[in-house]
Amino acid sequence: MKFSHKILLCSITILAAAFGFGGFFFVNYVFESSMEREIGQAMDDSSILQFALETAALNIPSKYDVLHDSTIGQIGANLEGSQNSSLLRISDEKLQTLYASEGFVEGNDFLSGMEEQTRVYRVIESEGRYYIQTGIITDALDRSLYLETMRDVTDVFSERSQGFTVYRRLTFMMLICGSVAMYFMSHWLTKPIRLLAKAAGRMTEGDYAYRAEQISSDEMGQLTGDFNRMAEALEQTIRQLENEVRAREDFIAAFSHELKTPLTAIIGYADVLRSRKLDEEKHFLSANYIYTEGKRLETMSLRLLDIIVTKRNELEAGRVDVEQLFSFIRDMYSEKEEVKLKFRYEQGSVWAELNLIKTVLLNLVDNACKASDPGGTIEISGKRLEEGYLFKVKDHGTGIPEEECKKIMEAFYMVDKSRARSKNGAGLGLALCTEILKLHNSELIVESTVGKGSCFGFLLRYEEVKDHEVET
Repeated sequence: MKFSHKILLCSITILAAAFGFGGFFFVNYVFESSMEREIGQAMDDSSILQFALETAALNIPSKYDVLHDSTIGQIGANLEGSQNSSLLRISDEKLQTLYASEGFVEGNDFLSGMEEQTRVYRVIESEGRYYIQTGIITDALDRSLYLETMRDVTDVFSERSQGFTVYRRLTFMMLICGSVAMYFMSHWLTKPIRLLAKAAGRMTEGDYAYRAEQISSDEMGQLTGDFNRMAEALEQTIRQLENEVRAREDFIAAFSHELKTPLTAIIGYADVLRSRKLDEEKHFLSANYIYTEGKRLETMSLRLLDIIVTKRNELEAGRVDVEQLFSFIRDMYSEKEEVKLKFRYEQGSVWAELNLIKTVLLNLVDNACKASDPGGTIEISGKRLEEGYLFKVKDHGTGIPEEECKKIMEAFYMVDKSRARSKNGAGLGLALCTEILKLHNSELIVESTVGKGSCFGFLLRYEEVKDHEVET
Protein backbone atom coordinates (compact mmCIF):
# COMPACT_ATOMS: atom_id res chain seq x y z
CA MET A 1 0.00 0.00 0.00
CA LYS A 2 1.30 3.44 -0.92
CA PHE A 3 2.27 5.81 1.86
CA SER A 4 -0.28 8.39 0.66
CA HIS A 5 -3.01 5.73 0.87
CA LYS A 6 -1.90 4.87 4.39
CA ILE A 7 -2.16 8.53 5.38
CA LEU A 8 -5.61 8.70 3.76
CA LEU A 9 -6.80 5.52 5.50
CA CYS A 10 -5.52 6.63 8.90
CA SER A 11 -7.08 10.07 8.49
CA ILE A 12 -10.46 8.62 7.49
CA THR A 13 -10.33 6.19 10.41
CA ILE A 14 -9.54 8.97 12.87
CA LEU A 15 -12.26 11.21 11.39
CA ALA A 16 -14.83 8.40 11.48
CA ALA A 17 -13.97 7.55 15.11
CA ALA A 18 -14.02 11.22 16.12
CA PHE A 19 -17.36 11.92 14.42
CA GLY A 20 -18.84 8.63 15.67
CA PHE A 21 -17.95 9.08 19.31
CA GLY A 22 -18.60 12.82 19.17
CA GLY A 23 -22.04 12.35 17.64
CA PHE A 24 -22.93 9.56 20.06
CA PHE A 25 -22.03 11.62 23.12
CA PHE A 26 -23.66 14.78 21.76
CA VAL A 27 -27.00 13.14 20.88
CA ASN A 28 -26.98 11.20 24.15
CA TYR A 29 -26.24 14.39 26.06
CA VAL A 30 -29.24 16.10 24.47
CA PHE A 31 -31.38 13.01 25.10
CA GLU A 32 -30.37 12.73 28.74
CA SER A 33 -30.99 16.44 29.26
CA SER A 34 -34.49 16.05 27.80
CA MET A 35 -35.15 12.96 29.89
CA GLU A 36 -34.08 14.73 33.06
CA ARG A 37 -36.45 17.53 32.22
CA GLU A 38 -39.30 15.07 31.49
CA ILE A 39 -38.61 13.11 34.69
CA GLY A 40 -38.70 16.32 36.69
CA GLN A 41 -41.99 17.25 35.02
CA ALA A 42 -43.42 13.76 35.72
CA MET A 43 -42.42 14.00 39.39
CA ASP A 44 -44.03 17.45 39.61
CA ASP A 45 -47.23 16.12 38.03
CA SER A 46 -47.20 13.27 40.55
CA SER A 47 -46.86 15.73 43.42
CA ILE A 48 -49.73 17.85 42.10
CA LEU A 49 -52.00 14.79 41.71
CA GLN A 50 -51.08 13.61 45.22
CA PHE A 51 -52.02 16.97 46.64
CA ALA A 52 -55.25 17.04 44.63
CA LEU A 53 -56.13 13.50 45.78
CA GLU A 54 -55.56 14.34 49.46
CA THR A 55 -57.53 17.57 49.12
CA ALA A 56 -60.46 15.80 47.43
CA ALA A 57 -60.47 13.17 50.20
CA LEU A 58 -60.65 15.87 52.85
CA ASN A 59 -63.67 17.41 51.12
CA ILE A 60 -65.69 14.22 51.47
CA PRO A 61 -68.72 14.80 53.88
CA SER A 62 -67.94 13.90 57.47
CA LYS A 63 -70.67 11.31 57.64
CA TYR A 64 -68.32 9.02 55.71
CA ASP A 65 -65.79 7.72 58.19
CA VAL A 66 -64.09 5.60 55.59
CA LEU A 67 -63.24 6.53 52.03
CA HIS A 68 -65.11 4.06 49.83
CA ASP A 69 -63.64 2.53 46.71
CA SER A 70 -66.33 4.06 44.52
CA THR A 71 -65.57 7.46 45.89
CA ILE A 72 -61.87 6.95 45.17
CA GLY A 73 -62.78 5.97 41.60
CA GLN A 74 -64.84 9.13 41.23
CA ILE A 75 -61.96 11.23 42.56
CA GLY A 76 -59.61 9.52 40.10
CA ALA A 77 -61.91 10.27 37.17
CA ASN A 78 -62.12 13.91 38.24
CA LEU A 79 -58.31 14.15 38.57
CA GLU A 80 -57.77 12.66 35.11
CA GLY A 81 -60.26 15.07 33.58
CA SER A 82 -58.49 18.04 35.14
CA GLN A 83 -55.20 17.37 33.28
CA ASN A 84 -54.32 15.75 29.96
CA SER A 85 -50.58 15.21 30.19
CA SER A 86 -50.46 12.02 32.26
CA LEU A 87 -52.32 8.78 32.81
CA LEU A 88 -52.98 7.76 36.40
CA ARG A 89 -53.89 4.73 38.48
CA ILE A 90 -55.03 4.49 42.10
CA SER A 91 -54.70 1.23 44.04
CA ASP A 92 -55.65 0.23 47.56
CA GLU A 93 -53.53 -1.23 50.35
CA LYS A 94 -53.61 -4.65 48.68
CA LEU A 95 -52.58 -3.23 45.32
CA GLN A 96 -56.05 -3.77 43.94
CA THR A 97 -56.78 -1.24 41.23
CA LEU A 98 -59.49 1.24 42.22
CA TYR A 99 -59.15 3.48 39.19
CA ALA A 100 -56.96 3.38 36.08
CA SER A 101 -56.82 5.58 33.00
CA GLU A 102 -57.42 3.92 29.69
CA GLY A 103 -54.13 2.63 28.31
CA PHE A 104 -52.40 2.39 31.69
CA VAL A 105 -50.07 -0.66 31.72
CA GLU A 106 -51.19 -3.64 33.67
CA GLY A 107 -49.30 -5.07 36.61
CA ASN A 108 -48.18 -3.47 39.80
CA ASP A 109 -44.88 -5.18 40.55
CA PHE A 110 -43.35 -1.73 40.22
CA LEU A 111 -44.82 -0.84 43.65
CA SER A 112 -43.66 -3.96 45.49
CA GLY A 113 -41.53 -3.13 48.50
CA MET A 114 -42.20 0.55 48.21
CA GLU A 115 -41.87 2.62 51.40
CA GLU A 116 -44.20 5.43 52.50
CA GLN A 117 -43.41 8.99 51.55
CA THR A 118 -41.08 7.69 48.88
CA ARG A 119 -41.63 8.64 45.25
CA VAL A 120 -40.16 6.30 42.65
CA TYR A 121 -40.08 6.26 38.86
CA ARG A 122 -39.08 4.15 35.93
CA VAL A 123 -39.05 4.34 32.10
CA ILE A 124 -41.13 1.70 30.38
CA GLU A 125 -42.12 0.80 26.82
CA SER A 126 -45.63 -0.25 25.88
CA GLU A 127 -46.89 -0.93 22.39
CA GLY A 128 -44.07 1.02 20.76
CA ARG A 129 -44.37 4.04 23.01
CA TYR A 130 -42.25 5.17 25.95
CA TYR A 131 -43.50 6.39 29.32
CA ILE A 132 -42.14 7.67 32.62
CA GLN A 133 -44.05 5.83 35.35
CA THR A 134 -44.06 7.33 38.86
CA GLY A 135 -45.45 5.91 42.08
CA ILE A 136 -46.04 7.12 45.65
CA ILE A 137 -48.00 6.02 48.78
CA THR A 138 -50.42 8.66 50.01
CA ASP A 139 -52.88 8.86 52.98
CA ALA A 140 -56.55 9.69 52.41
CA LEU A 141 -58.92 9.46 55.43
CA ASP A 142 -56.75 6.89 57.14
CA ARG A 143 -56.43 4.85 53.96
CA SER A 144 -53.08 4.23 52.35
CA LEU A 145 -53.43 4.49 48.59
CA TYR A 146 -50.94 3.91 45.79
CA LEU A 147 -50.90 6.73 43.24
CA GLU A 148 -49.24 6.04 39.93
CA THR A 149 -48.79 8.25 36.86
CA MET A 150 -47.55 7.61 33.31
CA ARG A 151 -46.12 10.49 31.25
CA ASP A 152 -45.65 9.89 27.52
CA VAL A 153 -42.03 10.63 26.47
CA THR A 154 -42.09 8.91 23.09
CA ASP A 155 -41.18 12.19 21.40
CA VAL A 156 -37.92 12.35 23.35
CA PHE A 157 -36.90 8.87 22.16
CA SER A 158 -38.00 9.73 18.62
CA GLU A 159 -35.85 12.86 18.72
CA ARG A 160 -32.86 10.77 19.84
CA SER A 161 -33.41 8.29 17.03
CA GLN A 162 -33.84 11.10 14.53
CA GLY A 163 -30.71 12.79 15.91
CA PHE A 164 -28.66 9.64 15.37
CA THR A 165 -30.02 9.32 11.83
CA VAL A 166 -29.22 12.94 10.97
CA TYR A 167 -25.79 12.72 12.55
CA ARG A 168 -24.98 9.49 10.65
CA ARG A 169 -25.89 11.17 7.39
CA LEU A 170 -23.91 14.26 8.32
CA THR A 171 -20.95 12.11 9.34
CA PHE A 172 -21.13 10.19 6.07
CA MET A 173 -21.15 13.40 4.04
CA MET A 174 -18.32 14.89 6.08
CA LEU A 175 -16.27 11.69 5.67
CA ILE A 176 -16.75 11.84 1.91
CA CYS A 177 -15.70 15.49 1.78
CA GLY A 178 -12.88 14.84 4.23
CA SER A 179 -11.68 11.84 2.22
CA VAL A 180 -11.51 13.89 -0.97
CA ALA A 181 -9.66 16.69 0.84
CA MET A 182 -7.29 14.24 2.56
CA TYR A 183 -6.63 12.43 -0.73
CA PHE A 184 -5.31 15.60 -2.37
CA MET A 185 -3.56 16.64 0.84
CA SER A 186 -1.80 13.28 1.24
CA HIS A 187 -0.91 13.35 -2.46
CA TRP A 188 0.64 16.79 -1.97
CA LEU A 189 2.41 15.87 1.27
CA THR A 190 3.97 12.74 -0.20
CA LYS A 191 5.12 14.37 -3.43
CA PRO A 192 8.71 14.86 -2.09
CA ILE A 193 8.80 11.15 -1.25
CA ARG A 194 7.73 10.26 -4.80
CA LEU A 195 10.39 12.57 -6.19
CA LEU A 196 13.02 10.94 -3.97
CA ALA A 197 11.85 7.47 -5.04
CA LYS A 198 12.06 8.52 -8.69
CA ALA A 199 15.56 9.90 -8.17
CA ALA A 200 16.63 6.70 -6.39
CA GLY A 201 15.21 4.64 -9.25
CA ARG A 202 17.05 6.71 -11.86
CA MET A 203 20.28 6.35 -9.91
CA THR A 204 19.70 2.59 -9.62
CA GLU A 205 19.49 2.49 -13.41
CA GLY A 206 22.87 4.22 -13.63
CA ASP A 207 21.83 7.86 -14.08
CA TYR A 208 23.95 9.23 -11.25
CA ALA A 209 23.61 12.82 -12.49
CA TYR A 210 19.84 12.88 -11.83
CA ARG A 211 18.75 14.95 -8.82
CA ALA A 212 15.45 15.07 -6.93
CA GLU A 213 13.49 18.31 -7.22
CA GLN A 214 13.30 20.22 -3.94
CA ILE A 215 9.78 21.67 -3.66
CA SER A 216 9.65 22.73 0.00
CA SER A 217 11.82 24.05 2.80
CA ASP A 218 10.44 21.85 5.60
CA GLU A 219 11.88 18.57 6.90
CA MET A 220 11.07 16.82 3.61
CA GLY A 221 12.80 19.62 1.73
CA GLN A 222 15.85 19.23 3.96
CA LEU A 223 15.77 15.48 3.35
CA THR A 224 15.68 16.13 -0.41
CA GLY A 225 18.65 18.47 -0.10
CA ASP A 226 20.59 15.91 1.93
CA PHE A 227 19.70 13.24 -0.63
CA ASN A 228 20.98 15.41 -3.48
CA ARG A 229 24.21 16.11 -1.61
CA MET A 230 24.60 12.40 -0.96
CA ALA A 231 23.96 11.72 -4.66
CA GLU A 232 26.56 14.34 -5.59
CA ALA A 233 29.14 12.71 -3.32
CA LEU A 234 28.21 9.27 -4.67
CA GLU A 235 28.52 10.48 -8.24
CA GLN A 236 31.94 11.94 -7.54
CA THR A 237 33.04 8.73 -5.82
CA ILE A 238 31.81 6.59 -8.71
CA ARG A 239 33.48 8.91 -11.21
CA GLN A 240 36.73 8.65 -9.27
CA LEU A 241 36.43 4.87 -9.14
CA GLU A 242 35.72 4.74 -12.86
CA ASN A 243 38.72 6.98 -13.53
CA GLU A 244 40.89 4.81 -11.32
CA VAL A 245 39.71 1.65 -13.05
CA ARG A 246 40.25 3.24 -16.45
CA ALA A 247 43.68 4.49 -15.39
CA ARG A 248 44.55 1.04 -14.08
CA GLU A 249 43.47 -0.58 -17.33
CA ASP A 250 45.42 2.00 -19.32
CA PHE A 251 48.41 1.42 -17.06
CA ILE A 252 48.29 -2.34 -17.58
CA ALA A 253 47.87 -1.94 -21.33
CA ALA A 254 50.74 0.54 -21.52
CA PHE A 255 52.94 -1.58 -19.28
CA SER A 256 52.28 -4.66 -21.42
CA HIS A 257 53.07 -2.70 -24.56
CA GLU A 258 56.28 -1.28 -23.08
CA LEU A 259 57.40 -4.78 -22.10
CA LYS A 260 56.55 -6.32 -25.44
CA THR A 261 58.95 -4.28 -27.60
CA PRO A 262 62.19 -4.69 -25.61
CA LEU A 263 61.47 -8.31 -24.72
CA THR A 264 60.84 -9.16 -28.37
CA ALA A 265 64.10 -7.49 -29.35
CA ILE A 266 66.07 -9.14 -26.54
CA ILE A 267 64.67 -12.59 -27.36
CA GLY A 268 65.31 -12.08 -31.08
CA TYR A 269 68.89 -10.92 -30.74
CA ALA A 270 69.63 -13.54 -28.08
CA ASP A 271 68.33 -16.23 -30.44
CA VAL A 272 70.59 -14.88 -33.21
CA LEU A 273 73.60 -14.96 -30.89
CA ARG A 274 72.98 -18.54 -29.82
CA SER A 275 72.00 -19.94 -33.21
CA ARG A 276 74.51 -18.26 -35.53
CA LYS A 277 78.11 -17.45 -35.60
CA LEU A 278 78.45 -13.73 -36.25
CA ASP A 279 81.41 -11.57 -36.97
CA GLU A 280 82.74 -9.42 -34.21
CA GLU A 281 80.89 -6.23 -35.25
CA LYS A 282 77.47 -7.86 -35.58
CA HIS A 283 78.06 -9.77 -32.38
CA PHE A 284 78.83 -6.51 -30.57
CA LEU A 285 75.78 -4.75 -32.05
CA SER A 286 73.48 -7.59 -31.00
CA ALA A 287 74.90 -7.76 -27.51
CA ASN A 288 74.77 -3.97 -27.21
CA TYR A 289 71.08 -3.90 -28.24
CA ILE A 290 70.31 -6.59 -25.67
CA TYR A 291 72.20 -4.57 -23.05
CA THR A 292 70.44 -1.30 -24.00
CA GLU A 293 66.97 -2.80 -23.92
CA GLY A 294 67.78 -4.59 -20.66
CA LYS A 295 68.87 -1.30 -19.08
CA ARG A 296 65.63 0.30 -20.25
CA LEU A 297 63.65 -2.52 -18.62
CA GLU A 298 65.69 -2.08 -15.46
CA THR A 299 65.03 1.68 -15.42
CA MET A 300 61.33 1.10 -16.00
CA SER A 301 61.07 -1.46 -13.17
CA LEU A 302 62.95 0.82 -10.75
CA ARG A 303 60.73 3.76 -11.62
CA LEU A 304 57.62 1.64 -11.10
CA LEU A 305 58.96 0.50 -7.75
CA ASP A 306 59.66 4.12 -6.77
CA ILE A 307 56.08 5.14 -7.67
CA ILE A 308 54.61 2.27 -5.63
CA VAL A 309 56.85 3.04 -2.63
CA THR A 310 56.07 6.77 -2.87
CA LYS A 311 52.32 6.12 -2.83
CA ARG A 312 52.56 3.96 0.28
CA ASN A 313 55.12 5.85 2.37
CA GLU A 314 54.58 8.84 4.63
CA LEU A 315 56.60 12.00 4.25
CA GLU A 316 59.61 12.40 6.56
CA ALA A 317 60.19 16.10 5.97
CA GLY A 318 62.75 18.41 7.45
CA ARG A 319 64.63 21.62 6.78
CA VAL A 320 66.42 21.49 3.42
CA ASP A 321 68.82 24.18 2.18
CA VAL A 322 68.22 24.75 -1.54
CA GLU A 323 71.98 24.97 -2.00
CA GLN A 324 72.15 21.20 -1.35
CA LEU A 325 69.68 20.51 -4.17
CA PHE A 326 71.36 22.69 -6.78
CA SER A 327 74.83 21.40 -5.82
CA PHE A 328 73.56 17.82 -6.20
CA ILE A 329 72.31 18.49 -9.74
CA ARG A 330 75.51 20.35 -10.65
CA ASP A 331 77.65 17.41 -9.48
CA MET A 332 75.46 14.81 -11.24
CA TYR A 333 75.78 16.52 -14.64
CA SER A 334 79.28 17.94 -14.31
CA GLU A 335 80.69 15.50 -16.85
CA LYS A 336 77.77 15.60 -19.27
CA GLU A 337 78.96 17.44 -22.35
CA GLU A 338 75.91 16.98 -24.63
CA VAL A 339 74.07 19.87 -22.95
CA LYS A 340 74.99 22.93 -20.89
CA LEU A 341 73.44 23.53 -17.48
CA LYS A 342 72.86 27.14 -16.44
CA PHE A 343 72.05 27.77 -12.76
CA ARG A 344 70.38 30.90 -11.39
CA TYR A 345 68.84 30.73 -7.93
CA GLU A 346 68.31 32.58 -4.66
CA GLN A 347 69.38 31.27 -1.27
CA GLY A 348 66.74 29.83 1.04
CA SER A 349 65.42 26.74 2.77
CA VAL A 350 62.31 24.64 2.27
CA TRP A 351 60.36 22.05 4.25
CA ALA A 352 60.72 18.74 2.35
CA GLU A 353 62.27 15.29 2.24
CA LEU A 354 65.70 15.74 0.68
CA ASN A 355 66.02 12.49 -1.27
CA LEU A 356 62.55 12.74 -2.79
CA ILE A 357 63.05 16.31 -4.00
CA LYS A 358 66.42 15.28 -5.44
CA THR A 359 64.56 12.59 -7.39
CA VAL A 360 62.09 15.18 -8.73
CA LEU A 361 64.82 17.57 -9.88
CA LEU A 362 66.87 14.73 -11.34
CA ASN A 363 63.92 13.49 -13.40
CA LEU A 364 63.05 17.00 -14.63
CA VAL A 365 66.65 17.70 -15.67
CA ASP A 366 66.90 14.25 -17.28
CA ASN A 367 63.73 14.89 -19.32
CA ALA A 368 65.07 18.31 -20.34
CA CYS A 369 68.28 16.68 -21.56
CA LYS A 370 66.29 14.16 -23.62
CA ALA A 371 64.17 16.92 -25.15
CA SER A 372 67.17 19.15 -26.00
CA ASP A 373 69.36 18.95 -29.07
CA PRO A 374 73.08 18.31 -28.62
CA GLY A 375 74.78 21.47 -27.38
CA GLY A 376 71.52 22.91 -26.06
CA THR A 377 71.18 24.85 -22.82
CA ILE A 378 69.08 23.88 -19.80
CA GLU A 379 68.21 26.59 -17.31
CA ILE A 380 67.78 25.53 -13.68
CA SER A 381 66.49 28.31 -11.44
CA GLY A 382 65.09 28.96 -7.98
CA LYS A 383 63.23 32.00 -6.73
CA ARG A 384 61.83 33.07 -3.39
CA LEU A 385 58.15 33.99 -3.54
CA GLU A 386 55.77 35.10 -0.82
CA GLU A 387 53.93 31.76 -0.82
CA GLY A 388 57.02 29.54 -1.15
CA TYR A 389 60.18 28.68 -3.04
CA LEU A 390 59.73 28.11 -6.80
CA PHE A 391 61.96 25.62 -8.66
CA LYS A 392 62.12 25.68 -12.47
CA VAL A 393 63.82 23.52 -15.11
CA LYS A 394 63.66 25.01 -18.60
CA ASP A 395 64.88 23.58 -21.90
CA HIS A 396 64.89 24.94 -25.46
CA GLY A 397 64.01 21.70 -27.17
CA THR A 398 61.08 20.41 -29.19
CA GLY A 399 58.31 21.48 -26.78
CA ILE A 400 55.01 19.74 -26.00
CA PRO A 401 51.66 20.33 -27.76
CA GLU A 402 49.06 21.97 -25.52
CA GLU A 403 46.59 19.07 -25.81
CA GLU A 404 49.23 16.65 -24.50
CA CYS A 405 50.40 18.70 -21.50
CA LYS A 406 47.80 17.07 -19.24
CA LYS A 407 48.69 13.57 -20.37
CA ILE A 408 52.43 13.65 -19.83
CA MET A 409 52.03 12.93 -16.10
CA GLU A 410 50.34 9.60 -16.80
CA ALA A 411 52.46 6.48 -16.47
CA PHE A 412 54.09 5.28 -19.74
CA TYR A 413 52.90 8.30 -21.69
CA MET A 414 55.57 9.70 -24.04
CA VAL A 415 55.13 12.56 -26.47
CA ASP A 416 57.84 11.32 -28.83
CA LYS A 417 58.09 7.57 -28.22
CA SER A 418 60.96 6.93 -30.64
CA ARG A 419 63.06 9.75 -29.20
CA ALA A 420 62.34 8.64 -25.61
CA ARG A 421 63.09 4.99 -26.23
CA SER A 422 66.32 5.84 -27.99
CA LYS A 423 67.44 7.46 -24.73
CA ASN A 424 66.13 4.65 -22.49
CA GLY A 425 62.97 6.57 -21.59
CA ALA A 426 59.98 4.69 -20.14
CA GLY A 427 57.44 7.48 -19.61
CA LEU A 428 57.46 7.08 -15.81
CA GLY A 429 59.58 10.01 -14.64
CA LEU A 430 56.86 12.65 -14.53
CA ALA A 431 54.39 10.18 -12.97
CA LEU A 432 56.91 9.64 -10.16
CA CYS A 433 57.43 13.41 -9.79
CA THR A 434 53.69 13.93 -9.51
CA GLU A 435 53.37 11.41 -6.68
CA ILE A 436 56.33 12.90 -4.78
CA LEU A 437 54.97 16.44 -5.07
CA LYS A 438 51.55 15.26 -3.82
CA LEU A 439 53.28 14.17 -0.63
CA HIS A 440 54.63 17.73 -0.32
CA ASN A 441 51.20 19.32 -0.98
CA SER A 442 52.50 20.63 -4.27
CA GLU A 443 52.01 19.98 -7.96
CA LEU A 444 53.93 20.11 -11.23
CA ILE A 445 53.62 23.35 -13.22
CA VAL A 446 54.03 22.88 -16.98
CA GLU A 447 54.62 25.64 -19.54
CA SER A 448 55.49 24.57 -23.05
CA THR A 449 55.53 25.90 -26.61
CA VAL A 450 56.08 23.62 -29.58
CA GLY A 451 59.44 24.38 -31.20
CA LYS A 452 60.58 26.68 -28.37
CA GLY A 453 60.93 24.34 -25.43
CA SER A 454 59.31 23.50 -22.12
CA CYS A 455 59.49 24.72 -18.52
CA PHE A 456 58.64 22.45 -15.57
CA GLY A 457 58.35 23.91 -12.08
CA PHE A 458 57.01 23.26 -8.59
CA LEU A 459 56.50 25.27 -5.42
CA LEU A 460 57.61 24.19 -1.93
CA ARG A 461 56.70 26.04 1.27
CA TYR A 462 59.37 27.61 3.40
CA GLU A 463 60.85 26.07 6.51
CA GLU A 464 59.44 28.04 9.47
CA VAL A 465 59.49 27.73 13.26
CA LYS A 466 55.74 27.06 13.43
CA ASP A 467 56.23 24.22 10.97
CA HIS A 468 58.62 22.57 13.43
CA GLU A 469 56.04 22.95 16.19
CA VAL A 470 53.28 21.41 14.07
CA GLU A 471 55.40 18.46 13.01
CA THR A 472 56.49 17.87 16.60
